[in-house]
Amino acid sequence: EVQLVESGGGLVQAGGSLRLSCTASGFTFDDYGIGWFRQAPGKGREGVSCIGRSAGSTHYADSMKGRFTISSDNAKNTVYLQMNSLKPEDTAVYYCAAGIMRDASCWTVVYGYWGQGTQVTVSS
Repeated sequence: EVQLVESGGGLVQAGGSLRLSCTASGFTFDDYGIGWFRQAPGKGREGVSCIGRSAGSTHYADSMKGRFTISSDNAKNTVYLQMNSLKPEDTAVYYCAAGIMRDASCWTVVYGYWGQGTQVTVSS
């Protein structure tokens, strides 16, 4: 059974940092891509970043590139999202998701498994 558990969300001041964790179980980590998504108030879901093939494939949405970093600890089946220089517009529920790799790019993964989400709130 595939399960994903997010942690690390919370309240932070603008300019601060948070590190989100997504711990996966029930599957062979190296066969899956892991993606981070978020949904802000009044906005649709957007992709944030993804990682796959033991970090051989990583991608970032343009608005996050340079501020966010995705990484993995494959032995722990855990993916991290380091978020720096946080802005109020980063306030959202952040979700991790998993899906089987179809090719070498995590961007092409169809994410069928989702965690419950973790709230990130950035104060101004």
